Amino acid sequence: MAFSLYDATVANYLQVVGAVTGFMDKSLEHFKANGVDPAEIVDTRLFPDMLPFRFQVVSLAHHSRGAIEAARSGVFVPPSGKPDLDYAGLQALVKDAQSELTGLTPESVNALIGRDVTFKVGDRSLPFTAEGFLMSFSLPNFFFHATTAYDILRHKGAPLGKRDFIGRLNLKK
Repeated sequence: MAFSLYDATVANYLQVVGAVTGFMDKSLEHFKANGVDPAEIVDTRLFPDMLPFRFQVVSLAHHSRGAIEAARSGVFVPPSGKPDLDYAGLQALVKDAQSELTGLTPESVNALIGRDVTFKVGDRSLPFTAEGFLMSFSLPNFFFHATTAYDILRHKGAPLGKRDFIGRLNLKK
């Protein structure tokens, strides 16, 4: 069996998005039990020049389901900050991304191979093939933002470990 674009992208997105759902839920329980306002969490940064938790979560959704949509449409732009999303709104965003990704078929994703995708930011445009965009731009960004969201929650005291980040493994059947 050949390894496909779907296997390399959507399967990874689903594993980590599922883990993010889990560690956001677990963190919220911890924060509520310890009197930490979730509104404080969404604006937390690890360093002053880094974007906050809210942006990290929006970006991981954007670099998963949004990346597949860009491979379909041919254009990808940076995510909006969605400053109105609270913790519950961010949880819903991740669950929506998971639902949309679950609905994708290997055939529909693999059919994107060779399509043109342009990343547009300001006056700049970066040309990619769909597979080049997903593998060299989207996936690294996705993992960066998922890791940063996890790190912010850990920094705020959530009792998370590596297993929370890794999520459900794809074990041999």
